[in-house]
Amino acid sequence: MYPVDLPAVSDTDLTSASEQYLSLLESSPHNEWFQLSQTSKVAIIANNVRRLQLFEDDQPDCLLLGLHPPDDPTQVVAVYLHEKWWCVDDVLRTSSKSRSGLISVQTNLERVIVFLLSQVVERSSQEKVLFSLHPRTESCKLLWTDRQAVGFYTFKHKGSLCDPWSSRCYLLPALDTVLVRRSWRRRGFGFQMLKDFCSSFSTEKFLGISSPLSPSMVAVCRSFLQQHKEHLEHLYEVEAPGDWTQRRNIWLGIQLGRYSLGMNEERSPTSELIKRNEGDDSTQKTYNCRPDLTSLSTCNVSNPLVVKLCDPSQGEGSPSSKIAGTGCSCAAQANNLESGPPTGPPQSSRDTKQALKSKRSLSAEPHIEVQETEETQRCAKQIRRT
Repeated sequence: MYPVDLPAVSDTDLTSASEQYLSLLESSPHNEWFQLSQTSKVAIIANNVRRLQLFEDDQPDCLLLGLHPPDDPTQVVAVYLHEKWWCVDDVLRTSSKSRSGLISVQTNLERVIVFLLSQVVERSSQEKVLFSLHPRTESCKLLWTDRQAVGFYTFKHKGSLCDPWSSRCYLLPALDTVLVRRSWRRRGFGFQMLKDFCSSFSTEKFLGISSPLSPSMVAVCRSFLQQHKEHLEHLYEVEAPGDWTQRRNIWLGIQLGRYSLGMNEERSPTSELIKRNEGDDSTQKTYNCRPDLTSLSTCNVSNPLVVKLCDPSQGEGSPSSKIAGTGCSCAAQANNLESGPPTGPPQSSRDTKQALKSKRSLSAEPHIEVQETEETQRCAKQIRRT
């Protein structure tokens, strides 16, 4: 069995076990080794162990111990859970057949998996962390395939607070971050997560995806909207908290060429992205997909991008990832959550219809010119005959 299949562990127990074990290492060093492969191993000593904070602004702290090579403290090769060391790959696995597809995160061990995916697994020794830490209560779903966790996405509920220090709250559900592991991309998982998000809020008239959108995320949105036309006028790129001045219709933006699409994304519109942070490798995390919807990020297929809708520390910012943030406006009152758009249809809807109308009229012009040319020729022939 793997850690996620073992009994649940509370925050207190996880932190307490980590602190006790580290104190033991510091007081009486063990002559133990963790075998990475047949040819390499790492000594389990205090100098090779560091504390990992699991959650953003965590009070009290929830700590996990990570084992790293002596020459590279930024890397994590194993974590301490259930009184033993586990390699990272094993922590991402499950022996349960019931874990398949997208499953809501509920236990601390599942949140450890989200942490490893966003902070450890997709990071090379030269890269910075792709995602900022998620809050302890972040709504999240893990994607399980072949008994291993291959990605996740996080989202904000309508009415949930943008931050714990103000009364600002989201005015619509918003897909926040998405990530698919590099080795599992281009298999339609980004499309699957966007579809699951929209299906989860089928009763909502408007849905958001946190800004900015990476080229990979745009490609996923385009493919999704082409197949689900009922969402054409209901899916928006948004900045927190998502009032009408902070929404841009995604389909209209695609039709007007406001988004860039890389060659790879055009050939494979369902390519995954990470939405949330810094790192633009053709995946966006608005992280990104905190862009890899994977970045979900600025979006290079190799690097996820992460994005958080609110960052009160900057007044406007949204750097939950390391990308430029999006601001939160004035506090939203509870009675405003159900308020619809301003009187009359939203500008984006009118723009959409006008753009499509213009497109049709332009496509008709060549036909008119041909008719006029043929009529002119007939008149000329009649004159010559006369």
